[in-house]
Amino acid sequence: MHVTPIELAQAQLDAYNAHDIEAFLACYAEDVIVGELPAGNVSYVGRDAMRQRYTPMFAKATVHAELTDRKDMGQVIVDCEHVTGVPGAPIIAIAIYEMRENEIARVWFIRK
Repeated sequence: MHVTPIELAQAQLDAYNAHDIEAFLACYAEDVIVGELPAGNVSYVGRDAMRQRYTPMFAKATVHAELTDRKDMGQVIVDCEHVTGVPGAPIIAIAIYEMRENEIARVWFIRK
C-alpha cells in the first residue's frame, strides 16, 4: 500500500502519542538512521535501537508531541513540535523526516 510522506509523518506522530510501539516502528525503515543537528551526530541506527529507546518512554504513557507546524518538501517532511512528558520538558523540537518508498529512512532532530 502506498502512503504519502505526509500520511507517514502523521501516522508515526499518532502512534507516538498513542504510545503504540509497534505502529510507531512500522513507519520506519529497518535501517533507519536517527541523528541530531546541528552537530550532525548519529544517535542510533536501526529499528531495534529505536525499540530499545522508545519502549520505556511509551510504557510510562506520558510522552506527547503537539504538532505546531508542518512543511511538506516532497520526500522530506519538517515537523515543529511541542513535546511534553520527557526529561527536560517541555521541549520545542524540529523533526526532519527523510522518506524512502513507504518508510522513514532518516530522522534529524533539533531540540531547544
